[in-house]
Amino acid sequence: MNGDELVFRDGHSVRFVAQGHDDDGEFLRMEHRWPTSGRLAGPHWHPVLREHFRVVRGRARFRVDGRDHTAGPGDELTILPRQVHEFWSETPDLVLDYVARPPLQHRRMFEFWHELDSRGRTTRAGVPTNPLDLGLLWELQDGYIAGPPAWLQRFLFGGLARLARLLRRNSSRPANDSGVR
Repeated sequence: MNGDELVFRDGHSVRFVAQGHDDDGEFLRMEHRWPTSGRLAGPHWHPVLREHFRVVRGRARFRVDGRDHTAGPGDELTILPRQVHEFWSETPDLVLDYVARPPLQHRRMFEFWHELDSRGRTTRAGVPTNPLDLGLLWELQDGYIAGPPAWLQRFLFGGLARLARLLRRNSSRPANDSGVR
C-alpha cells in the first residue's frame, strides 16, 4: 500500500501508508499534507471510528468536545467515538500522521472525494457541488455533522445517497463506473 497518494486541487494530499491489524485491531494509516493554513474539517463526530493524529510538521489546532488543543511536531491526539471534533492547520505545510480504527470506509471516502475534486465537482472548500454526490460522500464518512440530529442526516443525506445509487443503476453507465456525474 505504501506510495498510494491522492493530490487534491488545493494541494492537500492524502497518502495511504498502511492498512491491517495489530494488537489494537484493524487500522488504516494515512499521511495528510496541507500546503496552506486554515480550516481542515468542520465539526463532526463518528459513532464507531477512533482517530489518532500525530503532528509530523507544522502546528495544528483541534477542538474536541468544545476544548481547544494546539499541537506541534511530535504531539499526538486521540479522538474517541462520539466526540465532536474539528481541526485547523495553524501553519502552512502541515503534515499529520493519521490512524483510523476501524478503518470502515475511510479509504473509499478519500478516493471518492478525490475523484469528485479532480473532475471539478467540489467547491474551493471541498464540498461536492451535486447534492447526489454529497449524499454518497456523507455516507462514506462514517459519521455525522455536529448539530443536526443524526436521524435527520440519515433521512436527508442517506436519501440522497439512495437516490444516487438508484439513478446510477437505472442509467446506461457500465456497472463498474463510480457513478460520479
